[in-house]
Amino acid sequence: MSSTIAIPPGMPQYDDVPRFDVDRVRADFPILSREVNGHPLVYLDSAATSQKPRQVLDVLREHYERHNANVSRSVHTLGTEATEAYEGARAKVAAFINAPSPDEVVFTKNVTEAINLVAYAFSNASAAAKGDPRFRLGPGDEVVISEMEHHSNLVPWQLLCERTGATLRWFGLTDGGRLDESNLDELVNERTKLVSLVHMSNILGTVNATSRITRRVREVGALLLLDCAQSVPHLPMDVVDYDADFIAFTGHKMCGPTGIGVLWGRSELLAAMPPVLGGGSMIETVTMGRSTFAAPPARFEAGTPPIAEAVGLGAAIDYLSGIGMQAIQWHEKELTAYALDALSTVPGLRIFGPAVPVGRGGTISFALGDLHPHDVGQVLDSQGVQVRVGHHCARPTCVRYGVPATTRASFYLYTTTGEIDALVRGLDQARKVFG
Repeated sequence: MSSTIAIPPGMPQYDDVPRFDVDRVRADFPILSREVNGHPLVYLDSAATSQKPRQVLDVLREHYERHNANVSRSVHTLGTEATEAYEGARAKVAAFINAPSPDEVVFTKNVTEAINLVAYAFSNASAAAKGDPRFRLGPGDEVVISEMEHHSNLVPWQLLCERTGATLRWFGLTDGGRLDESNLDELVNERTKLVSLVHMSNILGTVNATSRITRRVREVGALLLLDCAQSVPHLPMDVVDYDADFIAFTGHKMCGPTGIGVLWGRSELLAAMPPVLGGGSMIETVTMGRSTFAAPPARFEAGTPPIAEAVGLGAAIDYLSGIGMQAIQWHEKELTAYALDALSTVPGLRIFGPAVPVGRGGTISFALGDLHPHDVGQVLDSQGVQVRVGHHCARPTCVRYGVPATTRASFYLYTTTGEIDALVRGLDQARKVFG
């Protein structure tokens, strides 16, 4: 399949942007060489989970074969090696997102747990008379999200508002798949305690420009959380530059293992947050009457953590950093431009989200006439093309655009234009099969 991208007319062409050899990258991913239903595998579901390069698989195998032990409390050699690898992964994460300190990196099992950790910290602080006022919620207080959120950045805030009596409010969406910020000053106001937004939509591909919202959040004294599950794997992230208070992302979408996620938070905020899970490793002292708690990040990592998974995430960061996040971002920008142009040739196809490769990532959801997405997905699978169908854990977004579900194709650093061509051929086949 071709890895040479023909830039569609009207898109700027630059000679000085970072590049990499897509064929050489693909050779690092063993799964990409297999066939599905007698056809070469075309994997277009990276927004759900990315594939893993040998460099990550080898590190995981090495860890389990030679360094497997529990962390933090051992004085023996294996325990020391495991601890050094685990904390080394934390330092790699911090450097990858330009966090001021590794102690601002909390390991979780995924983005969902990371966001819930913040939500339950709000809940616990609200229940305690001495809780930090920045985390106390009650009737009259407000939490602001948007209509394009993944359920993991919607349901936790619904539950929090139910527990505390606070009010949940949200940004609407424009017909073009962007945040409607026309009522920003009214929506984010002196009653707002937290704004929690997706950075890149997992269904629309929209990359939200957050600077105007961030300025308003600072004006009213609220906190800002960014769900970066779809952005950290695909573009350079600098938490200082974005001026967020928390960001959350996950390892399995960025060439790492499943079962490992990250909550980054400003050190002063993490220090002010009450614990959420109680148990081993997160304590300072314990008596039968009461306990005191360790400083972050240990305070939020009760029990045996995902050790090998963190080590695997560190290896994934090494791999992505070696290629270069700017190069990955530009590759996907060109792919997205190519895909938008190619999909526009399919009769009856409707794309949801931005129609241009500006302020959008390589995730494209669409409807094909009146065909059900499940039928489309089955025909594509018969051709070896792997896509995601359904509401993508973003049902309110589907409701906003009047569809029960969509078909979603999503790209990554190993995606080629030849695979997009295979998608278009598969869609033409679906039209023939279902008339």
